[in-house]
Amino acid sequence: MSETTRIADELQLAFDGEAWHGPALLEILADVNAPTAAAHPIANGHSIWELVLHIAAWEKILLRRMAGESFMPRDEENFPPVLDHSEGAWAEAVVHLKKAHEDLTQIVRNVPEAKLNEIVPGKNYDFYFMLRGGSQHIAYHGGQISLLKKIAGN
Repeated sequence: MSETTRIADELQLAFDGEAWHGPALLEILADVNAPTAAAHPIANGHSIWELVLHIAAWEKILLRRMAGESFMPRDEENFPPVLDHSEGAWAEAVVHLKKAHEDLTQIVRNVPEAKLNEIVPGKNYDFYFMLRGGSQHIAYHGGQISLLKKIAGN
């Protein structure tokens, strides 16, 4: 198995697989409805919905960086605002997240393995470090979402 396939598998396990650390992100989100997703049970904390949009934003940022772009998001790109709190908008946010993740894992599976050793544009680390961080990012925010669900009684 190539290292790029291994990294893509790691990304997928954290997102929608049998993750070693516990439930994968989509398992955590499976029973979340729009009111729970939009709730802010912790003062100055992000909602589940905001975290989902944030994860999707970073999946896209990683894609942009894989394409050679030196990119740092502005605040509203890092944590996009939730403008519509309907069930339809929540379902759309989850679909958006799934698409961003699918695009990223597809690129990672097909990238030449030598690219992993290249430095990410504008950064002092390589693509290998960045992509491994991508799976850690999913797991980290998945843990936050799990706690927000517990606080909400879900």
